[in-house]
Amino acid sequence: MAATEQRLSTTVLVIGTGGAGLRASVELAEAGVDVLAVGKRPKDDAHTSLAAGGINAALATMDPEDSWQQHAADTLKESYLLGDPRTTEIVTRGAARGIDDLERYGMAFAREEDGRISQRFFGAHKFRRTAFAGDYTGLEIQRTLVRRAEQLRIPVLEGVYITRILTHEGAVFGAYGFDLKDGTRYLVHADAVILAAGGHTRIWRRTSSRRDENTGDSFRLAVEAGARLRDPELVQFHPSGIIEPENAAGTLVSEAARGEGGILRNALGERYMSRYDPERMELSTRDRVALASYTEIKEGRGTEKGGVWLDVSHLPRQTIMNRLPRVYQTLLDLQMLDITRDPIEVAPTAHYSMGGVWVRPEDHSTDVRGLYAIGEASSGLHGANRLGGNSLIELLVYGRITGRAAAAYSESLTAQPRSAAAVAEARAEVDELLAADGPENVRALQRAVRNTMTEHAGVVRDEEGLRTGLAELTAIEKRMDDVGVHPDIAGFQDLAHAFDLKAAVLSARATLEAALERRETRGCHNRSDYPDMDEELRVNLVWSPATGVTRESIPPVPEEIASLMEEVPTDGKLQE
Repeated sequence: MAATEQRLSTTVLVIGTGGAGLRASVELAEAGVDVLAVGKRPKDDAHTSLAAGGINAALATMDPEDSWQQHAADTLKESYLLGDPRTTEIVTRGAARGIDDLERYGMAFAREEDGRISQRFFGAHKFRRTAFAGDYTGLEIQRTLVRRAEQLRIPVLEGVYITRILTHEGAVFGAYGFDLKDGTRYLVHADAVILAAGGHTRIWRRTSSRRDENTGDSFRLAVEAGARLRDPELVQFHPSGIIEPENAAGTLVSEAARGEGGILRNALGERYMSRYDPERMELSTRDRVALASYTEIKEGRGTEKGGVWLDVSHLPRQTIMNRLPRVYQTLLDLQMLDITRDPIEVAPTAHYSMGGVWVRPEDHSTDVRGLYAIGEASSGLHGANRLGGNSLIELLVYGRITGRAAAAYSESLTAQPRSAAAVAEARAEVDELLAADGPENVRALQRAVRNTMTEHAGVVRDEEGLRTGLAELTAIEKRMDDVGVHPDIAGFQDLAHAFDLKAAVLSARATLEAALERRETRGCHNRSDYPDMDEELRVNLVWSPATGVTRESIPPVPEEIASLMEEVPTDGKLQE
């Protein structure tokens, strides 16, 4: 099939048009730097728009004692000491400025009567530091950034799938992709590339990501360009994903529901968090609550459909309508359920990739010159447990920093070497898939990957299961040689699914191999055969196809932050 190829040129190419990608694009445009943003989804409906509960910054509007140091201490403590202290300091120090930027762009935060930005408690935060806009904070941030991008006339290509980052002798010179509707190819030349295309949680069966998001694109693009992954095994399972309808399984009930006083009960009516974290109860960390719910279900105290009950019906109706409007509307739309009267059936759902592309803390540069990764695509901040509200502030802080770094890198170049061979390889990769006419169905293989990851690398893992998962994955990889790809009058979605499958398999292998190496229980990573934390594994696990899994030491925590950290609690953690 002959395809038209458009050639474009820009100073910085941003892959991904969610909050991270748009924030970096805005920074570049405000500095007068030529930027092009490309996304496979419509920018108004990027994954950031699903983030509900809030965004963290030690503004001290509600609790004057709060500080960036305390925010850093809470973040590192709850990372189970796997978070990078330098990354954490950069984010928590820069958080207030991130909020200021949003205000400058016209973001409508919830406010107190005297005009202060309201802040509420989120699980495991010492103070109220989560700013919000109802329970649709991410949507409001996305709208604000889209509006700012339009004001700055930033060119945004929507519905374009990037298949490869183009490199020559260890440096980027652009990217290759195709239009999802008509198959038009795009060859984009750029001095620098910022990768902001999300994580890999779609490779599990129950997930808060929609069908075509977080399929591991960032991981595959980065690794094939020569970058590495850090801690891919550290995946946050959010405690409260809905169970039905099946096509919406995993859709999130915001942590705000627990923050506002929601109660978790098992099928026996017991408020079971008293067994796992009697002090913090439902406001415990996400990993603790997810494990508690998993344990209740696994031990037979779950509902018939394999869930538990999250109940907010005891709260005043006005509180629910004002503070949880999106949760209310979602359940009404999907289940005709009135949460002011009835509890919600939920179960743990794959929610956030806490690991990601290996980056330097100072500017989120990678092993590949001119390639940067931000947002959920990157790693370093969250360690083994992400605090709710930290991901939105991270993408604002590093969107700004990395935008500037990419511009400075471009400015430093005396020339931009390109490679005709690299472009030819990118073209050939698409051509070969379009010519593939085998009996294997791409969607069926994607489902096989999700089944493998759900069965063998879910909330709780063990050696035997992980090795079984790797064997199943090897079999899936062999079947991929015989796929058939059939674009039709509706568009080139089938080709996109084939690339999604490549990304899913690479991400799954990295996750399983790192999970096998992490023979301990720490944060989100529960090994039933290794129920304790191992001090020797207080390291980051770095993966690439060439080296497999290697260990990387973590810098010491500065004293001004360490002095504010309590000992990482282990009560309620997985026991044999």
